[in-house]
Amino acid sequence: MTYWALNAVFLLPALAVGLAAAVALGGRRRKAALAAAGCAAVVVLVLTAVFDNIMIAAGLFSYAPGLISGLSVGLAPLEDFAYPVAAVLLLPALWMLLGERRRKRQP
Repeated sequence: MTYWALNAVFLLPALAVGLAAAVALGGRRRKAALAAAGCAAVVVLVLTAVFDNIMIAAGLFSYAPGLISGLSVGLAPLEDFAYPVAAVLLLPALWMLLGERRRKRQP
């Protein structure tokens, strides 16, 4: 199994929940949430690029060459960025969806 196939297990559900949250939110709240998620994605991806490169250079972990795409940011393969993307999609989406449920229950 390649790293992209493994990443799909996390990315596809995260994308589905993220889309559900985007659809559930309306108007200005959707735009604000998407802007916040975009800013968070930039920060998380930059931090991932910096620290993953440091950890790979230090020899803390490596990747099987036959299982990665070959595209990388420094020493970090692109596949390494899937988990931060899944987190940026999934966590705010769950927060928004579960917050909506709580808001609807309260009078």
